Amino acid sequence: MNGQVIFVDDEAAIREAVQQWLELSGFTVHVCIDAAQALALVDRDFPGVVVSDVRMPGSDGLQLLERLQNLDADLPVLMVTGHGDVPMAVQALRQGAYDFIEKPFNPERLLDSVRRALEKRRLVCENRQLRQQFALKDRIEAQLLGVSRPMENLRRQILELAGTSVNVLIRGETGSGKERVARCLHDFSPRVAKPFVALNCAAIPESIFESELFGHESGAFTGAQGKRIGRIEHADGGTLFLDEVESLPLAQQVKLLRVLQEKTLERLGSNRSIQVDLRVISAAKPDLQDEVRAGRFREDLLYRLNVAELRIPPLRERREDIPLLFNHFAAVAAERHNRELQPLTPQELSRLVAHNWPGNVRELINAAERYALGLTSSEETQQGPQSLAEQMEAFEAQCLHTALQRCQGNISDVMALLQIPRRTLNEKMQRHGLSRSSYLPAGSSEEE
Repeated sequence: MNGQVIFVDDEAAIREAVQQWLELSGFTVHVCIDAAQALALVDRDFPGVVVSDVRMPGSDGLQLLERLQNLDADLPVLMVTGHGDVPMAVQALRQGAYDFIEKPFNPERLLDSVRRALEKRRLVCENRQLRQQFALKDRIEAQLLGVSRPMENLRRQILELAGTSVNVLIRGETGSGKERVARCLHDFSPRVAKPFVALNCAAIPESIFESELFGHESGAFTGAQGKRIGRIEHADGGTLFLDEVESLPLAQQVKLLRVLQEKTLERLGSNRSIQVDLRVISAAKPDLQDEVRAGRFREDLLYRLNVAELRIPPLRERREDIPLLFNHFAAVAAERHNRELQPLTPQELSRLVAHNWPGNVRELINAAERYALGLTSSEETQQGPQSLAEQMEAFEAQCLHTALQRCQGNISDVMALLQIPRRTLNEKMQRHGLSRSSYLPAGSSEEE
């Protein structure tokens, strides 16, 4: 189909004729008898145009035009007028109508105007979508910092999945930011206005897990003095985040699976089914397939939870992000504690880049706060390499990082700056896990 057209006219014969002409030309046509029917079909993202007669009982075409303009000033509206209504047509153009066509009109004249209007509408919708994508990109880059290719890929995957309702499994090491990623999936989704409910499955005693997850009625068990809404019910319409989902007791895995299949739950002590609509995002440190093979996790539940999977790269796989992250968190800590932040020395920065960060971003935040408070000893600054060889490796990695950043990934400029041949530069970048693509300006091509 070539696009959508809403045609409004109170005369049945004209509606039928115009619908036939437009549909034979490949358009999707919605015919309406009055303005009210047309307005019910249009929102700000309507990907088509409106063609309306001027003289109609009730709200006339000019009143419809005004209401459509208030809804979306960029929506093309074509007005159809009688022979004696040219002054009215001129008024419609002044009010923002895209075109006007006099009755009786040639079908080709109508088709030509509709095609031009639809092309204009397509461009408007595409520009809006691009602006929205850029706005989302800016927002998510403020939430998930990093210039490395792995982080760029992660942000892109999050934005692609956020608009869907599929359940997502997040894989990542301790301290890598699994809850932050889950929060982004919620914040950039249509569910953003509804609750984001987080539950760490490893932190809940098994004896109260069912009540915590599903809720209970008053008197359901000893000590249940009142009704309690469980986490699943509280997340209705929004997102439920299950951290360390591998710790979910087997008995509760069965019940969670039923909720995901039936989209209903029953509170403890109740026989009444409650409808729930939620998206489940779960996070795990181990491979859940290993947990399935060990008999600790249900395979059918894994398939329900792992419709899509996101892997968060550990810091050691994106060392070029370490200076940016450390400086950011140190600046935040310095402002919070009203301290003056001292710049890192090259030696300190080299140690940071060389450290393997087993605790990932959580460990880095701790180190940055200690540094901002002046609690890092002169020997410490993140337990850097002690041998001469390790220190030289760390310093070389930092020199390469600085040169690539300064030259914005231009290999020829880096070779000239560091005075080394291309083969040597390639070998050193590969050894230190550095990629020129991580330093290219936004929108640049990989090709030199």
